[in-house]
Formats: sequence, C-alpha cells, structure tokens
Amino acid sequence: MQLLLTYDVVTTTPEGRRRLRQMAKLCEGYGHRVQKSVFEITCTDAELLTLLDSATRIIDVSDDSVRVYRLPSNCFDAVHRLGVAEPAPHHDPLIL
Repeated sequence: MQLLLTYDVVTTTPEGRRRLRQMAKLCEGYGHRVQKSVFEITCTDAELLTLLDSATRIIDVSDDSVRVYRLPSNCFDAVHRLGVAEPAPHHDPLIL
C-alpha cells in the first residue's frame, strides 16, 4: 500500500526536539522524506501496524500529531511537483 505520513511535533522543549528526531528516524526507515515532516511510504499492512505502534510510543499525544493517508495504488507515479522537488525513488531498495 502507499501512504502519505505527516507529523507535527512540539519542539519548544528538549524532550520535544528528541521526539522530533525519533519520529524522523522512524519514518526514514519506512519511506522517503519529501518535505521536512512529510514522508511517502510503501509498506504492507503488518509494516503499517508496526509503524503506527512505534509512532504512538514516540509522540506525546497531548502535544503532537501524526496523520497517515492511505493512497490509491501507483499514486506516487502521478505526483505533480513544483520547484526543486525531486521524485522519490519508490521502486528502488530503501537503504538506511
């Protein structure tokens, strides 16, 4: 499945900045960063459950937010980009 994951983490405290780094690292393990806090992800149902569980353990539910949008198949192939945005290599292996 293809997903668009976005997050907003409060970074006014050292703990918030730590959560931001943890969320970024988590998402980098699943997909491609296309903007600062936006990732395009291709994964299985099981991987999605693991990702959501890990994100829940990282964020502060009273301050932070995560949104996951399930997209139609092959949606990433039809993305319109403006400016310096490069296409993400979704068909290539994800190297950490």
